[in-house]
Amino acid sequence: MKKTFIFLALIIAILSLNKEESIKIPKESIRFRVIANSDSKEDQEIKKEVVNKLSEEINKTTLRKLSIDNKRKEIKEKLPKYEEVVGLTLYDTPYKDKYTLNYGLNYFPEKEYKGVIYEEGKYESLVVTIGDGQGKNFWCVLFPPLCQIDEEIKDVEYTSLVKELINKYF
Repeated sequence: MKKTFIFLALIIAILSLNKEESIKIPKESIRFRVIANSDSKEDQEIKKEVVNKLSEEINKTTLRKLSIDNKRKEIKEKLPKYEEVVGLTLYDTPYKDKYTLNYGLNYFPEKEYKGVIYEEGKYESLVVTIGDGQGKNFWCVLFPPLCQIDEEIKDVEYTSLVKELINKYF
């Protein structure tokens, strides 16, 4: 009986340790979204390229711990550069003249991310819409910089000492 109780306690401990943590977006934040023309493979690849190139430009900021007011000012000042990056990225695609870049209050549909549901609504954001904007989109949070956090945790492998012991002995 005692062994069964210990075994159940270990299983509960393992399950609680392996639970994925959710990252909640603060109310005062700035989102980043790139919407593809369609869900075709080609359009999704174009979207990824825009995300990569624009993220490179956005991440050139040397001050990672800006206030939200400073980040707003920075985005507004760099909008022409962001427009140029998107335009150059799309230059050899069917959408070279068919895209929009908007910074302000933009609509976001309801989204579930890491177990947290984010309500639909208008949020302060930098949004790039490619072509008709009918495809899957990429989104993250520019401020606070959760985009970088999310990228950093993709390659982390979580282990549990308790789980390793159970695997070793059972």
